[in-house]
Amino acid sequence: MNIEKLVLDLCAYADEQEWFEFKENWFQPEVLGEYVSALSNAAAFHHKAQAYFVWGVNNETHEIVGTTFNQYCDHNKEPYQNFLARNLFPSINFSFEETTINDKRVVVLMIPAAEEIPSAFKEKRYIRIGSSKANLKDYPKREIQLFKILDGRVETVETLPAKYQELTFSKLFGYYGSKGIVLKEKTFEKNLGLRNKDGEYNLLAQLLSDNSHFPLRVSIFEGETKGSNLFSVREFGNNCLLYTLDEVLRYADVLNLIQADESERVVERPEIPLFDNKAFREAIINAILHNLWISGNEPMISVFSNRIEILSRGTLAPAQTMEGFFLGESIPVNEKLSEIFLQLHISEKSGRGVPKIIETYGKEAFTFRENSIVVTIPLQRIKKVGKKVGNKKELNLRRQTILTEMRDNPNITTSELHQILGVSETAVENNLTFLKENGYVERVGSKKTGYWKVLE
Repeated sequence: MNIEKLVLDLCAYADEQEWFEFKENWFQPEVLGEYVSALSNAAAFHHKAQAYFVWGVNNETHEIVGTTFNQYCDHNKEPYQNFLARNLFPSINFSFEETTINDKRVVVLMIPAAEEIPSAFKEKRYIRIGSSKANLKDYPKREIQLFKILDGRVETVETLPAKYQELTFSKLFGYYGSKGIVLKEKTFEKNLGLRNKDGEYNLLAQLLSDNSHFPLRVSIFEGETKGSNLFSVREFGNNCLLYTLDEVLRYADVLNLIQADESERVVERPEIPLFDNKAFREAIINAILHNLWISGNEPMISVFSNRIEILSRGTLAPAQTMEGFFLGESIPVNEKLSEIFLQLHISEKSGRGVPKIIETYGKEAFTFRENSIVVTIPLQRIKKVGKKVGNKKELNLRRQTILTEMRDNPNITTSELHQILGVSETAVENNLTFLKENGYVERVGSKKTGYWKVLE
């Protein structure tokens, strides 16, 4: 293993993770043994093969500063490494590695993840909670989850085999390239963790492949419930998940009508969007990032006349608390997918997503159900559907959607609107006639070569 690259990769994290620790010259023989137990168990908990204790790096700035730590020292007249090995159970095949980075000495303690049962030091089991070391028995939920993981009863996107094994990744290469990152054909599968221990493509690989077989659907309803008329269903996929996310976010720009408020007009008309685009973006990214993909179901997006509901499958991550969730403590359900989103700057480790939604819409935006989490984005309408404004009839959602599509693409055809709305071309023509007769749109030029002009 390239120790220098490993250290630099760890330093690139915005903050310490539960499976590695930075110190400069610190050394307390007994406490270090407790750290080895905690880090070994944390690595298993987060589905990592190894944990790391690194000397020579500042734990706040992650700057490489060098160390004087001596891994060959004695403790109670016994070589420290012997003392450590003797007091760990089960036996852990740890090792000390040393390298020089920028002329500064760095020492790394390589700690294998626990297997079968949690690792203990002097008969006590420890775990990492954030950046702190704690006794495992004081956190029973984590203890239960860790035993399930070690017993092989917890599947993740990294361990569950993909339903389809004939996968290709040309779109993944293209997406990384668009971000200025070059994937290498020989190493990208290993670096991104796309195969499980048995060498099969895992579910993560399927999600990132050219055809994930997981479409994201946006359903638009006329009223406030799913019992009302369904205007249209837009399906995004089955694509590489990264491109699917981009398509959904672009479609949100189409849905987010900019309304002009003329109720108290003086000089300029205030422009009011239907919803806060930043909060919506965070909700969509979180839904995809934390979705329980192993359930076989994708997130669900429903647009009603008064709100948007974004549903992700599953519940909070086992290590997450409700308090930590609302404070923005980032504990991902799908860890490797989270790392990829961070690498591509799709999301941040700062945990701003949930606080941003709360700041805009309050905690009541979140609903926690038995097997899902729903974020509700209310729509801020200036005019109410069903009322008349001036000499114009107010539009239903289908006609509003047509106007939105025309603003986005003035050359849109009846056939394309038929596909978007999910209704017959005759129904589309009837709605176009209504919009023209009521002064909402104007056809400029011929039917074949002209375009639509939205008049309001």
